[in-house]
Amino acid sequence: MTLPTFADVESAALQIAGVAHRTPVATSRGVDARTGAHLFFKCENLQRAGAFKFRGAYNALSRLSADERRRGVVTFSSGNNAQAIALAGQVLDIPRVIVMPSDAPAVKRIATEGYGAEVVLYDREREDREAIGQRLALERGLTLIPPYDHPHIIAGQGTATRELIEEVGALDFLFVPCGGGGLLSGSAISARAMAPGCRVIGVEPAAGDDATRSFRTKQLQTVHNPKTVADGARTPSLGSLTFPLVLQYVSDMATVDDPTLLRTMFYLWERLKMVVEPTGALGAAAALEGTTPLRGARVGIVLSGGNVDMTQASQWAATR
Repeated sequence: MTLPTFADVESAALQIAGVAHRTPVATSRGVDARTGAHLFFKCENLQRAGAFKFRGAYNALSRLSADERRRGVVTFSSGNNAQAIALAGQVLDIPRVIVMPSDAPAVKRIATEGYGAEVVLYDREREDREAIGQRLALERGLTLIPPYDHPHIIAGQGTATRELIEEVGALDFLFVPCGGGGLLSGSAISARAMAPGCRVIGVEPAAGDDATRSFRTKQLQTVHNPKTVADGARTPSLGSLTFPLVLQYVSDMATVDDPTLLRTMFYLWERLKMVVEPTGALGAAAALEGTTPLRGARVGIVLSGGNVDMTQASQWAATR
């Protein structure tokens, strides 16, 4: 597959217009005072299905042929991509099968089923989700839509940063959560085209630092089932498309540990009145508590999702 370009992001923006939400950009004088910078939060927690993933999902599914639509699709996901594919398929009347880990947050599994998708559970300790997805695709004649390593998925995710820069102007920094790299690489493509001086920083949980190690060594690194509250970033590695895009367009990578991530998540709840999930707060955590000097800078932060299991959140809150 050829690597997507900004022209593909522009095409995706037209493809999803009127279907995906153009999410708001939030600011906070209190947060600006804390950092000495001007921060702009792109609120993808308010996107359809509660995360940025709907952008790429709709862009990819809407481009399938009539025969592919009739036969249906399969994907694998810990939650947000599952919901996005489920909802996009519902909108487009495409059958969809979602391979989800049995320990995925209940709120995400219930929502996926609520959008009418068939959920196939697996044990992430013993089974390979990609192998299950490929087997189902072969057995049922389904089109496999991977959660991040797909040109239409990447281009769709890049529309969030396209909207952000279009609305607020050029940025000095952009902090983006990173799991498999679809959002990060798409965002970096848009930033390079629209604000060439912007430094794009991808942010991972410390326990799942495969992309950071890959970025530093310039060789693809992996991680097995990392234990982190950032369930959306528990991916094994960057993909064959996202890895070279990250190397080409991203300025730096950073990691944050779980206590920092939860502290930032609750800070966003309290100060911005925004329900953001741990994975969605990765970029904010690095900006607010990291080592990057931001004073006087214009800083974009993608809040990538807001699908929180409130039972789990209450347990996290009790340990603060």
